[in-house]
Amino acid sequence: MTSSDNSSPLASHDARPPRGPVDSSKVPRYAGPATFARLPRIDQTDDRADVAVVGIPFDTGVSYRPGARFGGNAIREASRLLRPYNPAQDASPFALAQVADAGDIAVNPFDIGEALETVEHAAGELLDAGSRLMTLGGDHTIALPLLRAMARKHGPVALLHFDAHLDTWDTYFGAPYTHGTPFRRAVEEGVLDTSALSHVGTRGPLYGKRDLDDDAKMGFGIVTSADVMRRGVDEVVDQLRQRIGSRPLYVSVDIDVLDPAHAPGTGTPEAGGLTSRELLEIVRGLSDCHLISADLVEVAPAYDHAEITSVAASHTAYELTTLMTRQIAAARGAASGG
Repeated sequence: MTSSDNSSPLASHDARPPRGPVDSSKVPRYAGPATFARLPRIDQTDDRADVAVVGIPFDTGVSYRPGARFGGNAIREASRLLRPYNPAQDASPFALAQVADAGDIAVNPFDIGEALETVEHAAGELLDAGSRLMTLGGDHTIALPLLRAMARKHGPVALLHFDAHLDTWDTYFGAPYTHGTPFRRAVEEGVLDTSALSHVGTRGPLYGKRDLDDDAKMGFGIVTSADVMRRGVDEVVDQLRQRIGSRPLYVSVDIDVLDPAHAPGTGTPEAGGLTSRELLEIVRGLSDCHLISADLVEVAPAYDHAEITSVAASHTAYELTTLMTRQIAAARGAASGG
């Protein structure tokens, strides 16, 4: 495998420059293994990564169309087209810090409780090793163990949740752990900072008005997809940044926040969603927030004609990764007096 010579003015964990993606001028984009953005595997960086891209192929918690267990690899395939320089953020993310593909967390597809424990443990190990996580799902059930791991390291965290749905329902068929319940459980367990919670992009019918009442009692603010359309991205970003402040922020993106025209490949599509441009611009607007990790879930490639959803997901993960590497580089620069 041929790597590009991504030099960096700032050190990674041990003062070596980050190892960057495969050089596409020497190895065609369609050749070789599909790691995220053609980055090295984590074992090729001596098991060190400032940002670890990790897959969780799990969709046992879905309530409608399955298939998100294949989402991580679909995003990796679509990410072959990503390039090293991000003009929207004026940054070369893979030169600022070491980003590596940490592979998949292998979880039990028949036992949700065991799967959640496995995810929490594996995420905790990566965090303890000094990595921030860019997690590729999988269904939204996985957000709960990820938030547990984040809270163990950072204390209760702020949450910015992009989704068509609230995901704060109580149970489905008596089951407390599904892709529609992770954030209610997270509030109940005290892993979220309830003064800094917000949904973005919600829309569509609910079971009843009580859904909204319960959600508000948990501390969530709501920016609907119609709010984004009427108020515009800049005003929405300002509101979100004021709500989050300087708290440790976790971002969770369900790809169904996008309109089905922009993301048909998902399990529970809802009409009237964000455009991919709106989602990317809101994410870019979080540059001053303290982003500790993120996930991107619910990509179901079986329903994704022409890879529309996977492409949108790969670009969203790229923007989130860029935010994290910029913040890592800035912190190192400040620590070194630069």
